[in-house]
Amino acid sequence: MQSKMRKVVLFAHISLDGFAGDVNGGLGFLSYNEELQKYADELVKTVGAPLYGKTTYHLMEGYWPTVLNNPDADKRSLAHAQWVQDIPKVVFSTTLDEVSWNNTTLVKENIVEEVNSLKQQPGKDLVIFGSPGLAKSFMKLGLIDEYRLTLHPVILGNGIKLFDTNITTSSLKLLETKTLGSGVITMHYSSNNLTTG
Repeated sequence: MQSKMRKVVLFAHISLDGFAGDVNGGLGFLSYNEELQKYADELVKTVGAPLYGKTTYHLMEGYWPTVLNNPDADKRSLAHAQWVQDIPKVVFSTTLDEVSWNNTTLVKENIVEEVNSLKQQPGKDLVIFGSPGLAKSFMKLGLIDEYRLTLHPVILGNGIKLFDTNITTSSLKLLETKTLGSGVITMHYSSNNLTTG
């Protein structure tokens, strides 16, 4: 029996008007509370390897290792910092020459082949955390199997869009949706490039 292939999942927070970050890439608009944290914690359990673009990689690399050395860090942050330190990470960038963070692989070319190779390895899913630039590249290449989006009750008016105008039209299947107490709606879609069987 053939084992199930790993999926590429995009996990992103978006405003009602489709922005994944403010003009500076900031996430100050998020209605982040205990309920949303719980949703994110559950999602993290499905991750075999986080996928980052260059900008998000630099943000993560610059932040999480410092939490490990922070005596005032809370238990949840410490646990997540340890998780992200240990887990295999993959960075997609044509301009980076090397990556130095523990257990990180750099992919500079042959993206489709590299992603398909990663999907055939055993383990949990490959998840893009935010990274709007990488997400758009993957969408154009038809590489995203599932979308897990949290829709926040705010209109930003400007910022970093998650979806570009030159992305191929794609029909999605709604797997699950939930409305949180804060007014955030969590949405889980699968794309048609998943083969059933």
